[in-house]
Amino acid sequence: MSGKWELYDRLIAGIPDDLTVGDYAAGCAWTMVEAGGETGVALTVRQRAGPALESVRESAPITGTKLKETAELVKSWNFIEASIGMAAINAWYNRKSRVERLGILPQGGAPPKRDDAFDMFGDSVRGKNVAVIGHFPHIEKQLAPICRLFVLEREPLPGDYPDSACEYILPDQDFVFITGMTLTNKTLPRLLELIRAEAEMCLVGPSVPLADVLFEYGVRHLSAFCAVESAVLQETLKRGAKQEIFKSGYMVYLSRNKKDIDNENKIC
Repeated sequence: MSGKWELYDRLIAGIPDDLTVGDYAAGCAWTMVEAGGETGVALTVRQRAGPALESVRESAPITGTKLKETAELVKSWNFIEASIGMAAINAWYNRKSRVERLGILPQGGAPPKRDDAFDMFGDSVRGKNVAVIGHFPHIEKQLAPICRLFVLEREPLPGDYPDSACEYILPDQDFVFITGMTLTNKTLPRLLELIRAEAEMCLVGPSVPLADVLFEYGVRHLSAFCAVESAVLQETLKRGAKQEIFKSGYMVYLSRNKKDIDNENKIC
């Protein structure tokens, strides 16, 4: 394990060899992979590879294959395949039984009301330089009034910076929020190199795996998604509904601080 693929290889290595894929779907908004009766989700990255880069695995069957093998697809440059691979990774790390063992989703019964990750860090970012990679809904309303906000986006909206500005902006930030989609499109390793060690870094969104290994690369906070309602999730995928994904599960938070992991994890 070395170089840019090290993080991906370590995520994949943490998946057991004996789980098989029971079902999967790559919808226009979200991708899901089910294994062992539990489901992982990732945002579908719709950008496809050109003919020279099309993978032979695209036509191969996925249902019935080893979950670990399917997770390898995250390294594909065909981003539809990579989305399937990311969902396969989350089918292991974000499964409900594991989230319950971590103490961040109560055993039985509904969890507390979900709060927004950006609201949760409101006091921490006040007066700071803050970069958000990925244009999340309502981000300007939530953060711009309380900090010096830079939003970086591959398809910029008015007021956003293009993603190429990361090279210039990220080294000066106090707090950085990064969309989990950067794992799927392979930009995360470089982003991690650009962010200074003292900065607070949070990976945000349903594509984020609740994997402790991420903390070894400078990440301090994980705001991820745990799917618990399979029927609702499948209906959401069929209809291509983006925000309705959150009706099928819960956003959960995990901190690098071991004290937090033991005692203070919570729904976010």
